[in-house]
Amino acid sequence: MNKERLQYGSDQSGLICGYLFTGQDAGKALHSTEVLDFLSQVRALEPSHFLWLHFNLANASTEKWLREHSHSPEEFYETLHQGSRSTRIEHADQHLIAVVNDVLHDFSFDPSEIATLWLNVSRDVMISARRKPLKSVDHLRNAVNAGEIFHSPMELLTHLLRDQADVLTGIVRDATTKIDEVEDHLLAERLSRKRANLGELRRLLVRLQRLLAPEPAALFRLLQKPPAWMADNDVHELRQSTEEFSVVLSDMASLQERIKLLQEEIAAHVGEQNNRSLFVLTIVTVLALPINITAGLMGMNVGGIPWAQNDSGFWIVVALVSLITVVGAWIARHFKNKD
Repeated sequence: MNKERLQYGSDQSGLICGYLFTGQDAGKALHSTEVLDFLSQVRALEPSHFLWLHFNLANASTEKWLREHSHSPEEFYETLHQGSRSTRIEHADQHLIAVVNDVLHDFSFDPSEIATLWLNVSRDVMISARRKPLKSVDHLRNAVNAGEIFHSPMELLTHLLRDQADVLTGIVRDATTKIDEVEDHLLAERLSRKRANLGELRRLLVRLQRLLAPEPAALFRLLQKPPAWMADNDVHELRQSTEEFSVVLSDMASLQERIKLLQEEIAAHVGEQNNRSLFVLTIVTVLALPINITAGLMGMNVGGIPWAQNDSGFWIVVALVSLITVVGAWIARHFKNKD
């Protein structure tokens, strides 16, 4: 097993990738030794220069390296170990601490395939850390590698939030396709296990909405009193990205309501089928009852059985049973039409 695989896709420090941005050119990829040099003189960087460092927390040495070299506030490390992982952005000592939930890179509509990305954003550095490969941050890396120019760490954060909204839009689109398929099966009366599939899909959407919806209070405080280094344009872009995110969450809530209505329709359809089956079973039981009673009476080995000595006794019994059966069938049909 090679060294890179032993480090879970990162180097010995836990660094997956690092970039230097100048505000005029595309991000320049950095190695861990270059990252250390820039971090040691981060205060001396040009105002338009900043770093993005992306780490893998599955590497045991990552947090230790960050504590020694990144100068991140203690709130960032506390957030890494908190039980609550709801999406939020908080202001802490001229830093922005963000918790962003995202889906795994190979997401397949499984609630367990949701993981967390932690970010520490300052004027000069954006640090992101995750334990599992995530879609949105990979989209951001691809944009940087493709040569897209960023002017501030907040632009990176805003781009990440928009990438996350795009990922959610794709999930909502795929979920809509699955629901359309279930609806088509319902109209064609070929349900199979689609009702259970709807329940799993609804639980997934509820979990996504609960984890991904930003905390309004924290976001409102940030937008009202942003850090001093945060430009007005960055505040506007962040507000716009959160509004786009809210639209996606609204679509997700509408999709949950549609699933709920479809589940109720399927339940009503299944109940109607069960009632129809029970009615048929009841009719068969009623029609067979006279025959069973007569057979039981005539089959008793006792004296006094009527028509035992009559040559036409069998046909008399057949006629009597047939008459009772016809009357029972007429009564059952009458009540069915009445219902």
